[in-house]
Amino acid sequence: MGCFFSRRRKPAQGGQLPPQQQAGAGQDAATGEQKAPQYSWDLRAKIDPKDYTFSGLKNETVGRLPGKVAGQQFVIQDCENCKIYIFDHSATITIDDCVNCQIFLGPIKGSVFFRDCKDCKCVVACQQFRTRDCRKLEVFLCCATQPIIESSTGMKFGCFQYYYPELALQFKDAGLSIFNNTWSNIHDFTPVSGENNWGLLPETAVVQDYVPLPSSEELKAVRVSTDATKSIIPVTRGQRQKNSDESCLAVFFAGDYTTANARKLIDEMTSKGFQLVQTKEVLMKAEDAHRVFQQNALEFIPLLEKGPVVALEFNGDGAVEQCQSTIKEVFSGTKVFVSESKASASQDVDNFYNFADMQMGM
Repeated sequence: MGCFFSRRRKPAQGGQLPPQQQAGAGQDAATGEQKAPQYSWDLRAKIDPKDYTFSGLKNETVGRLPGKVAGQQFVIQDCENCKIYIFDHSATITIDDCVNCQIFLGPIKGSVFFRDCKDCKCVVACQQFRTRDCRKLEVFLCCATQPIIESSTGMKFGCFQYYYPELALQFKDAGLSIFNNTWSNIHDFTPVSGENNWGLLPETAVVQDYVPLPSSEELKAVRVSTDATKSIIPVTRGQRQKNSDESCLAVFFAGDYTTANARKLIDEMTSKGFQLVQTKEVLMKAEDAHRVFQQNALEFIPLLEKGPVVALEFNGDGAVEQCQSTIKEVFSGTKVFVSESKASASQDVDNFYNFADMQMGM
């Protein structure tokens, strides 16, 4: 652990304060009296922890509107039978000793930690997700890293699906990519032999049946939709068993329309009955391109300097042919890597996601 020392500044020559401490110092024009100096840290808005805490509530609906948390830490504790909505991005959130609550948490730049909670239903987007000593949590999750449960039982997970107009910008403010979501890749820190402490929610699970839309007049102003087709996060199958032995990899390279193009291809393919298995946004280097794109690497290496790539895996009989024809028709002016054949596609998928998982420390 490093140590931090506070050093006092010596007065400048002549006994004057340094310039940065002179702000607000000087004589009062009206009285001629010397004013006390104002320091830059005195001018910061004071943070009241009560504005970032829900504690000891029962049978209430509470929340924070977009812009009201603005990247601060938040604490939720000792709440029972409550509906709680944080419609903003935050630094970290801890949820302690909550029972039978329904909770929505907007994008969290760092970690969300549930401790000693039971019978809660949640929608959560975060960099890190962890539970300890929890029972019966049902979570629609977007998590950039591998979610961890510890000493917890009866946990169920589904893919985050939610929309309101400010949510996309909040993901950016929290430093989260909408394409990096490992919601179903759970690590159980304390497994019990012969038992399974977690599972997946039914594919047919509807968010609104678990965490209903807010009913208070204040929170209804947030224009929420839980329609999976409108979700900010693309809804993926994750670890669920694939319906087909044919998958296809498509990779978009950085540019002004990368996100829009990826979403367009998702819409085109899913509307034809193909399933989106997983997505990833990650930086690549030339040596990575050789490993992933094989003989096509030289064509794509110059594009890697512009920023991260977005990769999509689609599954279903005929996925490769359909993906190729869609890209040719819809993205004719855009360079996209797409699997060449059913035979090579599974290797493409493995090559890319093995690289991406190593890159992200999974």
